[in-house]
Amino acid sequence: MSRRSLLSMMLTGLATTVAVNGGATTPASYAADDSEQKLTNVYFGVGCFWHIQHEFVAAERELLGRDDHTLTSKTGYAGGKNVGSEGRVCYHNFSGIADYGKLGHGEVVGMTLPDASIVDFSKVYFDLFNPTTKNRVDPQDRGAEYRSLIGLPGGTKHTLYPDIEAAATEAGFTLREGSGNDPDTLGKALVWVYDTAKFPFHQAEVYHQYHDDFQSPAYGKKYNNLANVALEEGRIVGTGCPDRV
Repeated sequence: MSRRSLLSMMLTGLATTVAVNGGATTPASYAADDSEQKLTNVYFGVGCFWHIQHEFVAAERELLGRDDHTLTSKTGYAGGKNVGSEGRVCYHNFSGIADYGKLGHGEVVGMTLPDASIVDFSKVYFDLFNPTTKNRVDPQDRGAEYRSLIGLPGGTKHTLYPDIEAAATEAGFTLREGSGNDPDTLGKALVWVYDTAKFPFHQAEVYHQYHDDFQSPAYGKKYNNLANVALEEGRIVGTGCPDRV
C-alpha cells in the first residue's frame, strides 16, 4: 500500500468517526484547535532525514490540516548518549564539531502531535519502509546514523506504546528498547524505541530543513522555502553548528 493510499484511508476513517460522533471537526480544524489538545513531541527516523521530513510534512497537512505556518516536522538527531560542547549535535563538518555520528545519534524527524494522532503517524512511519525488504528506501545509507528509531515520552512505557507495537507487528517490524548509541537496523526489520526524556531531539541545521533528497524529483522552491518561513517564525532556530545562517 502506498503512503498516499494509507493517508486517504486514515482521512476516511477520521471523517467516519466524526460523523458517528455527530461532530463537525475537519482536519483543518485540528490545526486550529491544537491549543486545546494535548500535544506531544515525538520523533521518527529511517534513513536520510530529507525524504522522511517531506513525507511527514505531507502527513501533517493531510491528517492534521496544518499549513505552511503551523507545520512542526523538522530534521534532527537523536538516540545518542553524548553531545558536543555547548550541548551541540551537528552534521558532519570539516571542523569536526560535535559530529552526530561520532556522538552516537541517528537522523530523525521530530514533530509535535496531538496524542490522538500519534498512532496514525506511526502507521505512516512504518509505511515509509520498502514493503518487501522492510529496509529504508535507500539501503545505500548504511551505518548506525541511519538506523530506524522512534522517540516517545517514556519510550516503551508510553501509554500508546501497545498500539504502536501492534501497528509495527502488523507491518512486519519488531520494536526494541534502545539504550543509546545502538547499531544499525538494516536487514533486521527492527526499530529502536527511545525515551525522549533520556534521548532528546536535537534540531538539525537550517541547511538540512525542507531539503531535496536523492530518492525523488526536486520538491520545488516552495517546499524548500519553508525553511526560511520556519526560521523567520521561530519554529526552527540556529543551532550553533556550522550552517548557512
